[in-house]
Amino acid sequence: MVFTEVSVDSIDGPALLAKVGADEDGAAILFLGVVRDHAEGRQVQGMRYDAYPEMAEEVLKEIAVEATEHLGTDRIAIAHRFGELEIGDISVGIAVSSPHRSEAYEASRYVIEEIKKRLPIWKKEHYIDGVSEWVKGSIPPGTGLDSSVHSVPSADDELV
Repeated sequence: MVFTEVSVDSIDGPALLAKVGADEDGAAILFLGVVRDHAEGRQVQGMRYDAYPEMAEEVLKEIAVEATEHLGTDRIAIAHRFGELEIGDISVGIAVSSPHRSEAYEASRYVIEEIKKRLPIWKKEHYIDGVSEWVKGSIPPGTGLDSSVHSVPSADDELV
């Protein structure tokens, strides 16, 4: 069973975990990526994830299927959120169950690392000082910006 979702809706960790599990499983884990109040020594007040939802859903499903093929479990549920998020909000959830803990941990780790590399979702941090910046390595294509961090005058600016 593979479940993936890319949405503006809040992620419910226990509900995600409930999507996995079988009688033969001795391990069930839940990883939650949560918006924190700092990054790179700066105070963060929130962030925005921009996404290409249709493509992100397709890539997320590919990542989940790869994990099932290589890591010994077919019980994976993944949700990634986009839109404006506040400190403490869950941005990504990964639930995995398997007969043994090593497969569950490996599958979860594989999924989050591949999400960081491949998922067409981009992160912009909003700092306490009023500046917003795209996070290095997650700048959306077509912005005219290179891969380093860039200041953006306002959190409300739209890309053209």
